[in-house]
Amino acid sequence: MGWLKIVGIGPGNLDDMTLRARQALKECDVVVGYKTYIDLVMPLIEKKKIVSSGMRSEVERCRKAIELSLKGEKVCLISSGDPGIYGMAGLVYEIADSEVLEEMEVEVIPGVTALNAASAILGAPIMQDFSAISLSDHLIPWELIEKRLEASAMADFIIVIYNPKSKEREEHIKKAKEILLKYRKEDTPVGIVKNATRRGEEFVLTTLKDMEKFDIDMRTIVIVGNSSTYIKNGKMITPRGYRL
Repeated sequence: MGWLKIVGIGPGNLDDMTLRARQALKECDVVVGYKTYIDLVMPLIEKKKIVSSGMRSEVERCRKAIELSLKGEKVCLISSGDPGIYGMAGLVYEIADSEVLEEMEVEVIPGVTALNAASAILGAPIMQDFSAISLSDHLIPWELIEKRLEASAMADFIIVIYNPKSKEREEHIKKAKEILLKYRKEDTPVGIVKNATRRGEEFVLTTLKDMEKFDIDMRTIVIVGNSSTYIKNGKMITPRGYRL
């Protein structure tokens, strides 16, 4: 009987991939994934059958992975970071009905997220409650994204922003900043990380006021501190609350 493992490959560096993920890739017959992610893990899957596709073909990839598994193949559907966080796990379960799930084994293999990688690069910015919000309105209405930004800012959450800016959405990061400035001081620390753990990794520490001065794109994670976050010795720190 075939199986389908939805594998989180981590943020990009093979050293950050879990042992379970590596083992799944070793055991499978077929690897299905977005071309960029296929390239990231190519050293581990060179002898496997590979099915890749481009941006916005997520539904097609999930259907193909399910189809191959039902034919008896051992399939890894790869997802960057963790497949259950903005990844492919939910889509597989949405597509597969109960009869399909009875015919094949499905397993989600968690991975290190871009959020984890960016936080480690910056220091320790996420030591209190936080929210993760994607600014992409491809699947979620912008009005709802604005409400989530507003609520998170009002509640003093540390805010991790995914998909902050693209050629189609150049103004979204500006609008997000305007919302946050209603509740945060201009000098609130902000960490900007591009290509976390991948080739071309860059990061900068700045403030909410000045964050737009830096290069931000779809490969960037932006972490906005809360009212207690500060910068010390080149690191972004949010104190947990321990008495020192």
